[in-house]
Amino acid sequence: MTTDEPQRPDLARELIARATESAAHRAKRVRDQLDAVQLGQGRHTDHANTKVLRRILAEHDWPGHRLVGPDAARAAWSIALHSDEPDFQRAAATLLGRAVQAGDALVQHWAHLHDRTLITSGRDQEYGTQLLLRADGIELCPLRAPKSVDARRATVGLPPIAVALKTVHRRYTPYGSADEAPTVVLAGGRVKKRNPKFSTSRSHGRNSTLRKDR
Repeated sequence: MTTDEPQRPDLARELIARATESAAHRAKRVRDQLDAVQLGQGRHTDHANTKVLRRILAEHDWPGHRLVGPDAARAAWSIALHSDEPDFQRAAATLLGRAVQAGDALVQHWAHLHDRTLITSGRDQEYGTQLLLRADGIELCPLRAPKSVDARRATVGLPPIAVALKTVHRRYTPYGSADEAPTVVLAGGRVKKRNPKFSTSRSHGRNSTLRKDR
């Protein structure tokens, strides 16, 4: 990692501004504070953010700590995580993984994005980072080999799954702060099977996906 000034502060400002706006919108969505028009606006914002990040990836590969700094790199990760285009997410995860190997991004971010790409393609996640927010509680999305998940999480710097679930549950209670961790929970959607053991209640290379938009 680097502590130097980012090479592209202009990109850093844009990424942070876009991710901050989207995070605030998601926090309201989780709390059911948005009407149908506002929900549509949120989807439009996610699509626009994907378009911007796709352009950046096509021109620079993953915008890591050297290019935009840690805060904007996190913003880029958040935008990729909430993209509505699964193919783009998979391409972004590949570039993020390369940045991790180069010491220019956080492996925890890659783990979250990798899990998201698995879930959106109908497969079981590896690290237990993706959860579904339902009216009756928070449910872990389908997970491969649950008994060994803590060992896998340790390899990418994540805490045990029980600790993570407790933290998420606290943040999504009525008096919790949903915008502290807006990237963890998939609000809405469906999972292909239920995993009661981890349920908690409330009562490679550039590809065509990264081509420049014309």
